[in-house]
Amino acid sequence: MLNSTSSDSLYASLLNNTGSTLMGEAVAFPKDSFTNALTKNIVAMLVWLTLSIINSTMVHTFLRHSLFYENPRYIMFICMVINDALQLSLVTALYVGSYIFRKIHTSVCCLLIMTAVLTTRSTPLILAGMAVERYIAICFPLHYSQMCTVPRTQLLICVILILTATPPITDLLITVVKEPPSFFQTSIFCDHSLLFRDRSIYYKNCVFDGTYLSFVALTLLYTYCKIMLTARAASMGLASVKRARNTVLLHGVQLLLCMLAFVVPSLQAALISLFPRLSLEIRYIFFLLVYIIPRFLSPVIYGFRDEQFRRYWIRYLTCRSRSIVRVRPVLLKVNLETK
Repeated sequence: MLNSTSSDSLYASLLNNTGSTLMGEAVAFPKDSFTNALTKNIVAMLVWLTLSIINSTMVHTFLRHSLFYENPRYIMFICMVINDALQLSLVTALYVGSYIFRKIHTSVCCLLIMTAVLTTRSTPLILAGMAVERYIAICFPLHYSQMCTVPRTQLLICVILILTATPPITDLLITVVKEPPSFFQTSIFCDHSLLFRDRSIYYKNCVFDGTYLSFVALTLLYTYCKIMLTARAASMGLASVKRARNTVLLHGVQLLLCMLAFVVPSLQAALISLFPRLSLEIRYIFFLLVYIIPRFLSPVIYGFRDEQFRRYWIRYLTCRSRSIVRVRPVLLKVNLETK
């Protein structure tokens, strides 16, 4: 969903019971059998349910302890978790709903697509913010408390939301100007390229996506190299430096998975041309690679690797917090008797 002809056409092709659009041309795909469709939808729902449980326990753990929401590192992490959970829920609902409803009302589709685009574009920018936070913590530890504060983190999150909300809002404004009012009263197959059909939207999104993804990639590369130099300069090999280096490296892997949305449509088309009988399975595999696997990395990066968060998270999962004995002070009355 990162631009109008790459990831959006990818998403259209992932909806197995209908066709896709690529550069404005309709392409028909075979329908799934009932057994295959049922299996794929059950797997998608199970993955969504599993990740939803993991994400909800993380959010609950975060909210129960003030040391987390007073730390910029964990604030950005929980924003990533909530963003991924929202995107996964929306994509899963659209995927499963495509087997039930071939077309939906245009206004409803507009809301769903705009929200999906916003959450998809937010992920790389949040990754860049988290990488910069680790860079400051390792390379400028004495200035960390002044540079990374909760108000600045909240401001950064607001800036990310504004930046990621601008493209879908401009898409809507262009569509309102170019399309007749009756267009929003019709029912369509919910796809970005069918909803926002003007070619200027395609070129605008290509420029935006290329610019901001290049910025994120350069940010991750710069912070990783700086942390590597710091680790090499520290002769003792600090464990915190090694963890930060691995964290930024995982952010880079997650960014590469997010950028698959740009190269997957061409690769998918080539594979389908070679193996036309496996077209449905190929599209489903790419659905898992582009939309599902990246959602697993956020819990791994901080939920499992971060010692402090893992300790509180496991305590919550094992219900240890309920077994904590709270001691209340008792006021003892001492009677002094005078003889």
